[in-house]
Amino acid sequence: MRASQFFIATLKEAPTDAEVVSHKLMTRAGMIRKLAGGIYSYMPVGLRVIRKIEAIVREEMNRAGAIELLMPLVQPAELWQETGRWDKMGPEMLRVKDRHDRDFIIQPTSEEVVTDIARGEIHSYRQLPKNFYHIQTKFRDERRPRFGVMRGREFTMKDAYSFDRDEAGAEKSYQAMYAAYVKIFERLGLTFRAVRADTGAIGGSLSHEFQVIADTGEDLIVYCPDSDYAANIELAEALPLVAERAAPGTAMQKVATPDTIRCEDVAKLVGLPLERTVKSVVLATDTPLGAEVWLLLVRGDHDLNEVKAGKLPGLEGGFRFASEQEIIEHFGCPPGFLGPLNTKKPVKVVADRTVANMSDFVSGANEIGFHIRDINWGRDLPEPDLIADIRNVVAGDPSPDGEGKLAIQRGIEVGHVFFLGTRYSAAMNCTYLDETGKPRTMVMGCYGIGVTRLVGAAIEQNHDERGIIWPASIAPFTLVICPVGWGKSEAVREAATKLYEDLLAAGIDVMLDDRDERPGVMFADWELIGVPHRVTIGDRGLKEGMVEYQHRRDKEAAKVPLTEIAALALQKACT
Repeated sequence: MRASQFFIATLKEAPTDAEVVSHKLMTRAGMIRKLAGGIYSYMPVGLRVIRKIEAIVREEMNRAGAIELLMPLVQPAELWQETGRWDKMGPEMLRVKDRHDRDFIIQPTSEEVVTDIARGEIHSYRQLPKNFYHIQTKFRDERRPRFGVMRGREFTMKDAYSFDRDEAGAEKSYQAMYAAYVKIFERLGLTFRAVRADTGAIGGSLSHEFQVIADTGEDLIVYCPDSDYAANIELAEALPLVAERAAPGTAMQKVATPDTIRCEDVAKLVGLPLERTVKSVVLATDTPLGAEVWLLLVRGDHDLNEVKAGKLPGLEGGFRFASEQEIIEHFGCPPGFLGPLNTKKPVKVVADRTVANMSDFVSGANEIGFHIRDINWGRDLPEPDLIADIRNVVAGDPSPDGEGKLAIQRGIEVGHVFFLGTRYSAAMNCTYLDETGKPRTMVMGCYGIGVTRLVGAAIEQNHDERGIIWPASIAPFTLVICPVGWGKSEAVREAATKLYEDLLAAGIDVMLDDRDERPGVMFADWELIGVPHRVTIGDRGLKEGMVEYQHRRDKEAAKVPLTEIAALALQKACT
């Protein structure tokens, strides 16, 4: 490609609404242009990156035995009503009506459509297993689209769906997709972790997220440096930090704590470590008989994990944080001084594993301006109604596999694999006839990769003060030739053109910058765009038989003989 025939639209400044590095650099590099909130036009430079990502994804999916098709962006409501998601999905799902007043949705995902295809086309066990995938536009009406393509409303996703005879077969399909994803992200040249994850609204059981490691990531990844254990913060198991409950050490006493509501401040006031305090979180569930109030207790230096709480018996159907009025009715005081002792009305008490083993701890007295210290289970209050893992892990916690201590880093979720089971196939009567002629429900898995989100994640992981640093496999161009004095020197034009044609013939995705720009402009543009390899050709160097080669990460260029540059450039571009 010659620059004079391409479209380069770099900017010196990022838009004021750009919050993260990838949004700023993608705009400045001319990769995207905003059309509306969370909706972007992908300009030629950006589209080239997307197409390269898609090619790698497609190659590995095909190699793993998946079959590509293409499902519609617009889907009828009836399919979503079959699975119950028409009512369960919130305002993120964009609903529309056609001219006949029939309901449709703009797809956020395609479980319903692919299951409809499977039930219509697959009839016998001889046709299984099958794995269908497509790379298609999705739309999710985010309340607050932000971070550019990282959390946009319209995006491109690869989603795949496996259909098997039974759970054993479905698990093999799951493992095949897991292995394919590892190959995909390795080929993309990204540093990533595969972590155990919660299945969320999509449903199912076994689940892994693929997280690109980046300091700006929204997700917290928990891992053990001494083993293979890794999980996202929502799923990571928190072991009890107190091995067993000690005997009470002293009598319980109420202490005045005026204007002191935070556990840190209470601990300081009563002269005890923060680890001796207990934090109260009040939830509510709505029942036909009215609100049922729950008191969840975690240690003062810990935080409640809402995903874990949502899986507790009685809370799995959904919960909310209790209103202040409900709290006052049940505890006799507003938040800040709450605890399990002396409640006005019965509440269900859930203690985190660590809290359940604590003794002589401090909690609110359910009276404004007071806390109680040296509380003990059994002696001062009944055993909790339920003991469960309900907290977020913290760095330094013991690893659940017993192999060391946990560490935490940030990541950006770019892929997710789910073992769905019969969540959708049962609801939509997606069956096949087994060897005996009996109908059996197909067992499913689903597997997603955020193609356009990967563009942003790669930039968040690979950039510097000059711009983007693309992994070679997904760079818009692998190598750029920068001729200094293109319009003035025939020797420069001849040398640059010959190198360009040689590399093009060798299959290298090369850009020749024939715009006749000043060196500073050329270098700034291509460093911002992030092309991995650059060859600079100028009259002064040619007189000595030399040109310059520089990798995007190198601080300085290296002189290379003109007679060797083609071989060197080919070698660098292919590694």
